[in-house]
Amino acid sequence: MIADKAYAHPCTRIGLRQRRIKATISERVDQIARRKIKGLAGGRPPAFDPDIYKLRNVAERCFNRLKQFRGLATRFAKRAAYHRAEIILACIVLHLR
Repeated sequence: MIADKAYAHPCTRIGLRQRRIKATISERVDQIARRKIKGLAGGRPPAFDPDIYKLRNVAERCFNRLKQFRGLATRFAKRAAYHRAEIILACIVLHLR
């Protein structure tokens, strides 16, 4: 899972670890400072790979392009099958452009 700093809370990281999900989440400045104040008791920083984190941009751009379609952005379709069909059609249109 690749996420931004909004998901850097320790509870989120613990939940992901319990489910054995590898996460690449950048650490917030206040968390870094708190860990340094605690010294050795603060533990080591969570694993973070900047090369993997750069791939997050691809997914963000994809969602932004899909939001250009009003029906997808506002979720007009009540049934999941219709919503999925809208997503597939939007992907086809974007691919053909």
